[in-house]
Amino acid sequence: MITRQSIFASLQSALARSRVVVLAGPRQCGKTTLAREMLAEDSVNYFDLEDPTSLARLEEPMTALSPLKGLVVIDEVQRRPDLFPILRVLADRRENPARFLILGSASGDLLRQTSESLAGRMERLTMGGFSLPELGADAEQQLWQRGGFPLSWLAANDPDSAAWRKNFIQTLLERDLPQWGVRVPAIALQRFWTMLAHYHGQIWNAAEPARALGVSESTTRRHLDLLTDAFMIRQLQPYHANLRKRQVKAPKIYIRDSGLLHSLLGIDTLKALLTHPKVGASWEGFVIEQVLTTEPHDEAFFWATHQGAEIDLLLRRGDCLFGIECKRTDTPRMTPSIRNALEDLGLQQVLVLYPGTKRFPIADRVEAVPLQALAGGITLFAENRP
Repeated sequence: MITRQSIFASLQSALARSRVVVLAGPRQCGKTTLAREMLAEDSVNYFDLEDPTSLARLEEPMTALSPLKGLVVIDEVQRRPDLFPILRVLADRRENPARFLILGSASGDLLRQTSESLAGRMERLTMGGFSLPELGADAEQQLWQRGGFPLSWLAANDPDSAAWRKNFIQTLLERDLPQWGVRVPAIALQRFWTMLAHYHGQIWNAAEPARALGVSESTTRRHLDLLTDAFMIRQLQPYHANLRKRQVKAPKIYIRDSGLLHSLLGIDTLKALLTHPKVGASWEGFVIEQVLTTEPHDEAFFWATHQGAEIDLLLRRGDCLFGIECKRTDTPRMTPSIRNALEDLGLQQVLVLYPGTKRFPIADRVEAVPLQALAGGITLFAENRP
C-alpha cells in the first residue's frame, strides 16, 4: 500500500477551512482511493456518479443532499454539472452541517462551473499519479519508465504495465471524453495525441500538426485544450521579461505522464527507452512533472529567446524567481543559457537536475542536484531549506 501523506494532509486541511473542496486530477490517478480513506464507500454520504444507484439517489438532489451531515463525497462530478448551484445553496446554510468533497477528472469545464457557482465557498486541489517522495529514490527509473498512474506502476511486469496504459488511452478517448460532451472522433484525437508525443518538450506551433492532420489551426488548438483539460497535456507557458531580446511567446507542450508518453511513442521496455531519440525530452518532461508536484511555487514558466538562450523551468515564489535545468548527463556544467538567465532575469538560484547521486556547486548561484533529492521531501532551493 503506497501512502500518499502529502495530498492526504492537504485535503484534510482544506476540508477543515472550506465548505466545499474540489479535488481534480486525471482518471485513475487515485482520487477515489484517497476519498475512501476519509469516507467508506458504503456510507450514505458517498455518491459515485458512475454508479447507477448513486445517480438514482440524486434524481432529487436537494432532497438527497440537504439532510446529510459531516463529510459528503461526490465522485466524477463532471457528469452532473447541474449539482453546482445546489451545492452553493447547501454551502450557504448558516449552521453548516456538512462539508462537501467533490472529485472530478476534467479541469476546464469543472473549474469554470465551480468558480461561477461556488465563488468564495470552495478550495481547489489538484493531484496526479505517484511521485518520488511517495515511492522513494529507488523507484526513480521505474517511475520514469512506467509513469505515475498507480495501476501502471504497480503492474506485475512491464508488459502488463504497457497493456494497462494502452487500454487507458483507448478508454479515455472512446468512453470518457464522449461522456464529458466531447464531439471529436476518437481516432482523430488519438492521431493528434500521438503526434503531440513527438512534439513533447517543444514549442507549440499549431500550423505543423494542422497541415499533417488536414484540419485548421483553430481545430488543433481545441484538440490541445481538450487534452489539457483532461490532465493529459501540460502547456507550460513562457515567461516574459522586460528585455530587448526577442523572447518566445508560445507555450511548450509536454505529455504529463511519462508512461503514457512512452506508450504513444511505442516504447515498451527500458532498453527501448534508453535508445530512443526522444529519451532526453522524455526525461526532461518527467523531471518537470516531479518538480511541479513536489516543489512549492506560485507560478511556473519556461524561458527562451530567439537567440537560443533557454531555461527549462522557472518557479516564482513571491517576488523571487528560481531556475531549473534538466540535464541527462553525468557531468552537469555551466552553460551560456544559464549565465544569460542569471543576468537577464535576476534569478535567485539555478539548479541543474541530473540523474547522478552527488550534489555539488557549479558556479555562484548554480548547483548540480541529483533528481533523487526530490524523494527527501524537502524543498530543493538553499534559501528555503531549514
